[in-house]
Amino acid sequence: MQQTCQAANALMMVRPVRFCYNAETAVDNAFQENTSFDLKSTQEKALKEFDTYVDTLRSKGVEVAVFEDTVEPHTPDSIFPNNWISFHEDGTIVLYPMKAKNRRLERRPEIVDGIQDKYNFNIKERIDISKAEEENIFLEGTGSIVFDYVNKIAYACISQRTDKALLEEIARKIGYKVHAFTSVDESGKEVYHTNVMMCLGEKFATVCAQSIPDDAEREALIKSLTETGHEVVLLTYQQMNSFAGNALEVQNKKGERYLIISKKGYDSLTEDQKESIGRYSEIVPIVLETIETNGGGSARCMIADIRLPKKL
Repeated sequence: MQQTCQAANALMMVRPVRFCYNAETAVDNAFQENTSFDLKSTQEKALKEFDTYVDTLRSKGVEVAVFEDTVEPHTPDSIFPNNWISFHEDGTIVLYPMKAKNRRLERRPEIVDGIQDKYNFNIKERIDISKAEEENIFLEGTGSIVFDYVNKIAYACISQRTDKALLEEIARKIGYKVHAFTSVDESGKEVYHTNVMMCLGEKFATVCAQSIPDDAEREALIKSLTETGHEVVLLTYQQMNSFAGNALEVQNKKGERYLIISKKGYDSLTEDQKESIGRYSEIVPIVLETIETNGGGSARCMIADIRLPKKL
C-alpha cells in the first residue's frame, strides 16, 4: 500500500459537453444562479474554463485523468464528479447516492474501467451504496465528506445531501472516525456540502467556523483540526460564499504542493490568509466564473482525487 498523504497526486475530471444550470440541484444549493439563458454560450465558456483548469494542473506536474462527458443522457452537473465516487489508498472505490435524479446518470462504469485500463490504477474493491437513493437517503461523496486521509477522520456537516447514519456506515467500512456537525448559511439554511465551508490540507485547514451555530460543535471542530497538526485559517461568510473553502491541496511527483482554488475564492482571501496558506502550499487561482455561477460548485467540486495504487 502506498504511503498515506493528504495531498493527492492524481485527479479525475469530466470534460463538459452540455453544461448548464441544473434546476433540480438549485432547490438546496444557494450558490447557484441561473445565467444559462444562452445554452451554447454557457457551454463554450464552461469548456474554456475547464480546459484552462486542466492545462494549469498539468503545467504544475499534477497527473489529471480526463474523461469526456456524453451528449445523451443530458447530465448538466457531470463536471462535478467528486459527488459520485471516491478513491482510496488501499484500492477501494466508493460509489455514492445523489439527491438530484438527473445527477445519478453521471455514474458511468466506463469511467471506472478507464481509471484501471487507461490510467493504470489498481481497483481492488468496489463499495456501492448508491441504492440508498431508493429510500431517499443521500451521501454525496467528497462534497458531503471532507476526508482527513492521514488521521482517518471523516468530517461532515449534516444536510439533506449528507445522511448521518449512512455516513457512519461507510466510515466503518473504510476505517474512518466520523466528526459530524451542523453548518448553516447567513439565512439559517443548511450548507448543502461540507466542502464549500472547509478545506483540509496537509498542514493547514480553512474553515468557515461562524457557519457552525452550536458553540460546542464549533469548538470541537477547531480542536480536532488543531490537535491533528493543522494551522486553522478562519473564513468569513463572505469568503465562503465566494468559494474560498471549496479548494483542494494537490501535489506533483516531486512532492510540490499546490492549493487549487478559484480566482473568486482567492480574491476574497486577505493577505494574511494567503501568507498563512502559502507557507505550506503554492496557491493556484483558476478562473471558474461560469461554472461557479450556474453550477453552484467550484474548484474542489470539479475534482475526484485519485488515491489508488498504480498497477505493478
